[in-house]
Amino acid sequence: MDFPRLQFAFFAAVLLIFHFIFLDLQMLVNWLLISATALCFFWQLWWVLPYTPIWPKEVMTSKVIDPNRQLSIITSNVLKTNHKSDALINIVTEYRPDILVTLESDKWWENKLKVLEADMPYSVKCPLDNLYGMHVYSRLPISEEKISYLVEEDVPSIHLSLELRTGNKVHMHFVHPAPPSPTENPESTERDAELITIARSVAETEQPVIVTGDLNDVAWSVTTRLFRKVSGLLDPRVGRGLFNTFHVDFPFLRWPLDHLFHSSHFNVKNIQRLPSIGSDHFPLYTVLVYDPVEGANQEGLQANGQDHIQAKRVSEKKDVSKKDVPKLNG
Repeated sequence: MDFPRLQFAFFAAVLLIFHFIFLDLQMLVNWLLISATALCFFWQLWWVLPYTPIWPKEVMTSKVIDPNRQLSIITSNVLKTNHKSDALINIVTEYRPDILVTLESDKWWENKLKVLEADMPYSVKCPLDNLYGMHVYSRLPISEEKISYLVEEDVPSIHLSLELRTGNKVHMHFVHPAPPSPTENPESTERDAELITIARSVAETEQPVIVTGDLNDVAWSVTTRLFRKVSGLLDPRVGRGLFNTFHVDFPFLRWPLDHLFHSSHFNVKNIQRLPSIGSDHFPLYTVLVYDPVEGANQEGLQANGQDHIQAKRVSEKKDVSKKDVPKLNG
């Protein structure tokens, strides 16, 4: 029920309007009803409000114009059954990202995306037919690449060290945990365990870190907030917008499921939702600027002792408390 908070807030606002139009405001019981509806409206809005332009930005907008310090990333859940590969290729050609990560990509998608390898010669490929295939293509050198199965045997994540044009190394983690749904997992245990396992791992490094992918979770959920608290990573959407990426076909039922989080070493140059490529997800485009001195002034959600206890419990539910995300030396 974390997902439809925005929709709940909308319905509560409409209901409030109807209350004032049709209810007898002389009756105390009606004011109790209005108060209950107003409380619902403000409670739901409280969760979503940080992802609007009226909220203070968590990540500063970069004024640096040095292209060597920029890192651009397209995160795209392509939908395995979608065969409009030209749409994605055209977007990559237009935006020329340094990194492209595709989710739900199988061998068919891998063959179609070979045309990108002339400009993006570095890659990690994990084609699967189970909706959890994943490919990473890069213009920049990568090393220490590793495909891991942290929680479920058929749900991979990719981890690597990326060398920026400045020579600095960035630890990058690409994830796509299985969602809680009748056809996947009856609860969110598996998804939560993978996210918190990665959060606890990246919290141990002082190196630049980026985590991106389809998290199958909304930005304001309890789990994603716990991920941000434990990892210490920042969310560039806070104070900028929702950037809802799913579902393409249902504008009123859209949520921010594709995410990018990063350490304070980066500021943001640009973040935007790109046009549809025929998938049920829109691609997400993010341009970061490596600026650790300026970025040191940025601060995200803070974890307390209870948060760390909760994170340990989440990991232990799927017996991943002793599993490590690959250690990157970069």
